Amino acid sequence: MLDLERLREIVAQFDELTEKLCDPDLLGDPARYKAAAQQRAGLESMANQCRRYVEVADQFEETRAELDKANQPADMLTMFKEEFADLRTQLEAMEPVIRKLMLPKDLFAGKNVIVEIRPAAGGDEAAIFAGDLFRMYSRFAEAHNWTCSILEAQPTDLGGFKEVVFEIQGFEVYAHMKYESGVHRVQRVPETEAQGRIHTSTVTVAVLPEADTVEEVPIDVKDLKVDTYRAQGSGGQHVNKTESAIRITHLPTGVVVACQDERSQIQNRERAMRILRAKLLEAERERIVSEQTETRKNQVGTGDRSEKIRTYNYPQSRVTDHRIGLSIMNLPAIVQGDLDEIVQALQAAEQEALLQAAGS
Repeated sequence: MLDLERLREIVAQFDELTEKLCDPDLLGDPARYKAAAQQRAGLESMANQCRRYVEVADQFEETRAELDKANQPADMLTMFKEEFADLRTQLEAMEPVIRKLMLPKDLFAGKNVIVEIRPAAGGDEAAIFAGDLFRMYSRFAEAHNWTCSILEAQPTDLGGFKEVVFEIQGFEVYAHMKYESGVHRVQRVPETEAQGRIHTSTVTVAVLPEADTVEEVPIDVKDLKVDTYRAQGSGGQHVNKTESAIRITHLPTGVVVACQDERSQIQNRERAMRILRAKLLEAERERIVSEQTETRKNQVGTGDRSEKIRTYNYPQSRVTDHRIGLSIMNLPAIVQGDLDEIVQALQAAEQEALLQAAGS
């Protein structure tokens, strides 16, 4: 049986938050009210389950006490035995649900993300595949009613990207997208291949949780080195006359961010700062994870960009996620953004790993 005192504490905390949200002082402070409302929303499902479990557990103990009484009439004894068995079945059914709800929560699950895609090995074909992945994620976002917008891009003449950085905003984006960090490998005959040979190329994807507010990742201006330069690529006379491109170096960490897509230096600086904050927030996430137990090591891989996480085999129309050994023979649908089956399998694998770690 679960620890009833712990469950009662969770119920009491939820009830306290519910009462707190009616406090006039809190209603007058939007920031504090939002934080309390989010905390209550995060507890609601668990509190409801805990409340029900405690009620059934109390009935279970009362029934056990009746069974222990001497000289019970036969019909009453039969009734109590049946009730006892039914209550035990209810408790056993609720326990795994509550254990899952009590697993450590991903503090970044509800955040928007900034995604960076860069070709690695494979030259032009890798750049083309970087474009394919960008379109895949764009359609995945569209299917979930999220918004996707490019922050920085260096397109190639063949429809790919030397680099593309974009933002996805919506409900629990990071909870779905976090599994995409790593090396994506493609096996296919490139359009530029005259002899029909299959080539293997790779692309790196980094998924960064985005800071919700400027205050969430405070940055001291003294820690920044800001360089301006002329934008490269298309842009006509603007490229030759205006130093609108921005490169920001965060001196304490050595993180460098550059933006040149906007025609205004102010706009480029704003975008660069958003990307910088996302990178620093990701560094903080990695620090938190490293301080936790081994549970996240089994979380479907480490998430390191040096790790090959998925292969897209075009001749066989197969997509394989190497972290969980999942192969799906429906590549066309996946590259059109139908990633739900893969994401759900990865989420289930992560949850199972956490449950095993908690059990041990």
